[in-house]
Amino acid sequence: MNISVIGAGYVGLVTGACLAEIGHHVICLDTDKQKVEILKRGKSPIYEPGLEALVKKNNRLSFTTDYQVACEKAEIIIIAVGTPSLPDGSADLSAIQDVAGKIGSHVKRRGTIIVTKSTVPVGTNHKIKSWLNTESSSPGRFMIASNPEFLREGSAIHDTFNGDRIVIGTEEEEAAIKLEAMVSPFGVPVLHTSIESAEMIKYSSNAFLATKISFINEIANLCEKLGANVEDVAKGMGMDQRIGASFLQAGIGYGGSCFPKDTNALVQMAGEMEHKFELLESVIHVNAKQQVKLVQIAKDHVKELKGRRAGILGLSFKPNTDDIREAASLEMIKQLLLEGVQVTVYDPVATENAKSILGSSVAFADNCFDAIEDQEMVFIATEWEEFKVLRLKTISKLMKTPIIFDGRNCFSLEEAEEAAIDYYSIGRPAVIHSTVKKPHSQ
Repeated sequence: MNISVIGAGYVGLVTGACLAEIGHHVICLDTDKQKVEILKRGKSPIYEPGLEALVKKNNRLSFTTDYQVACEKAEIIIIAVGTPSLPDGSADLSAIQDVAGKIGSHVKRRGTIIVTKSTVPVGTNHKIKSWLNTESSSPGRFMIASNPEFLREGSAIHDTFNGDRIVIGTEEEEAAIKLEAMVSPFGVPVLHTSIESAEMIKYSSNAFLATKISFINEIANLCEKLGANVEDVAKGMGMDQRIGASFLQAGIGYGGSCFPKDTNALVQMAGEMEHKFELLESVIHVNAKQQVKLVQIAKDHVKELKGRRAGILGLSFKPNTDDIREAASLEMIKQLLLEGVQVTVYDPVATENAKSILGSSVAFADNCFDAIEDQEMVFIATEWEEFKVLRLKTISKLMKTPIIFDGRNCFSLEEAEEAAIDYYSIGRPAVIHSTVKKPHSQ
């Protein structure tokens, strides 16, 4: 099939590359000329394992900034542009409306299927139909469908070929049949629904996973007070098939491009329907507190943070991505800077993205050892494998005062005990060796 994807960001680029891999002819359009030039050279402007290899190998995949080129032969046009949060938490649909207008102006053939992969509030696809036809000289030429994405950053290629389900929401039987044929080579179960249900499935899925994360973090906080170990608790819970083990890893909260935005948008949608979504409001509140939990622990342990030096290991909101949107590390760094701490940061791939936000407020290390050496505290914000294979004895020898605040439970309590290091993690007993010294003079 001839397919065009509007928006070569994270979702659009992964979608286009994977559709080309299974045999379709795909044109990815983006208005960012620099990004398109990078892609034409076979490079990926974002870090995602396996993505650049797909971009480079597929001669069925091309890139353009020209709507005429993208729309001329397309049987299916997939909208994958951003829907960021507005100040009130609702989704900003201005990019969607702009794209729909341009598609309506450029598509000439009848029966073109317009698929929304962007995460949009319930009812948006019906608006898209009106936006398309407003700009089109021939109303009714389009078929509309919702096809939400369920990709995890860091494993998006794997998820595309090994997903749990593909959701197709449309009122047009012809569109449903053609879209199922489009994705059938993936071998993933397809669920057909109404447009509204498809839109709601995306929000509901992300909101539930965010709830699961905040729930286990609250359990972790209670475990610390009761002397229990949250890892044992989570393991016991996860063995119950009704609960499952995924998303029961205690830590410093969720971040990224989906969970924060989608939970806020669902609360906003509920409010517009005069329904107070109290559970989800609590989930959001718990997550906000969890992101700065380690800073509070540090204040309690060290007493006076001003003038001390701290290393931060990890900036991305999760491993295997350079995405720092809503990352817990950023809020942690913000609070440490307010406390007068001198901060040095390191991340394997997210440094350039972080520089645009953090600027000169922190020092950027070239490797994890430089971020650790001679520090009085180290905070682990992302569970990169590069950090998990370190030995605490090595870290202890490099630091001025060996105190670690581990937001991702990367090390065992036994190793912390052997390393004679002050070690705080999430939902587990602290290991204390009273190593705190006075801060450096200014």
